[in-house]
Amino acid sequence: MKPVILFDLDGTIIDSTEAILDGFRVAFETFGGVVPSDEAIKNEVGHTLENMFLTLGVEEAKVDAHVHAYKMHYRVISCAKTVLLEGAREAIVEASKFATLGVVTTKTGEYSRVLLEHMGLMNYFSVLIGREHVKYPKPHEEPILKALAKLEHDRSKTWMIGDTCMDIESAKNAGVHAIAVTSGYATHSVLQKCASFICDNALEAIEYIKKNDENYK
Repeated sequence: MKPVILFDLDGTIIDSTEAILDGFRVAFETFGGVVPSDEAIKNEVGHTLENMFLTLGVEEAKVDAHVHAYKMHYRVISCAKTVLLEGAREAIVEASKFATLGVVTTKTGEYSRVLLEHMGLMNYFSVLIGREHVKYPKPHEEPILKALAKLEHDRSKTWMIGDTCMDIESAKNAGVHAIAVTSGYATHSVLQKCASFICDNALEAIEYIKKNDENYK
């Protein structure tokens, strides 16, 4: 049975920081709020939009409206203001040669699919699980388990690649292997607290998996 490799999106495959910051700016300005600093916003990437707005000071009763404003703007600008991280395309192409691939993200699945199609990569993935597909997002195990339920898999040969401890904890909770990458929003020192394996980027992570897969030994 082929290995299964699940990728996070933001900070692992793509850099959509500019689009995310722009979306938050528009949402806060729409309702007359003070726009948080770029660093404050980036520190929350990986959490759900609802939790991000709450942490950034939006009243709970106004969160849904802010999320809606964000999404309406983000869907217009996301393709133009998102780029692939260095080595990401090569990582996906190489991984597809020996593994079944999936995406597990806290990003809205609808927009994730549009982005991956825009970049010519969606056809490499057999499953995509986004925020709207689960009740409990990462670090809960549900997103990973939901992806695996759609694939022929062996958990002992399943890997999750992500750039935050939420990705790593989700993998641990689901009983699969995890590799952290420093190409995204968490520093090496932060990732050391949750991850046993840390690579610079997705391509390096794929090379690590190849070395540890029995088909390559």
